[in-house]
Amino acid sequence: MERPYDEQTLVHDVIIYGHPTLRRRADDVSVFDDDLRQLVREMFATMEDYDGIGLAAPQIDKSIRLLVIGVPGEQEENKEDEKFYLAVLNPVITSSSGSWDFEEGCLSIPDIRETVTRPESITMEYDTPMGEHRKLEATGILARVLQHEIDHLNGVLFIDHLSPIRRGLLNGRLKRLERDSQE
Repeated sequence: MERPYDEQTLVHDVIIYGHPTLRRRADDVSVFDDDLRQLVREMFATMEDYDGIGLAAPQIDKSIRLLVIGVPGEQEENKEDEKFYLAVLNPVITSSSGSWDFEEGCLSIPDIRETVTRPESITMEYDTPMGEHRKLEATGILARVLQHEIDHLNGVLFIDHLSPIRRGLLNGRLKRLERDSQE
């Protein structure tokens, strides 16, 4: 799929663990206008600039229910790997199934990766940047990235899914990130 932004698109700073916006439930989007679509392009550019595969608006200090993803698509013969790009507003997971352990990281929690258990498949309803309501069934990495980013919209971070013991082992590193983000 073609990249949904150009080289001149604004790239935002990604906020780091400890910033209060990351723990706040984001507000629903009700206005679907050109400013919103420009923000979507900026979020795609920011995600790519930071080498991410997903980005939620709270990660750029915008507390709205908007996320973007750019996950590797199916590989085809004699073709470069393409990405599947999707902008999602006001998502609601309506069903999930299965269970899958996989190592996750987060642009807002740099240099920390941990194994997280999530459903393997989800069904989700959402709005497009044009305000159209859609339904999507996702499995595998697409479902995982969507769940990770939807968590951001609810003030939840991937480390919240870890056991108390595992999270305790990360405490020192997390405190340093929090301290650094407040400076």
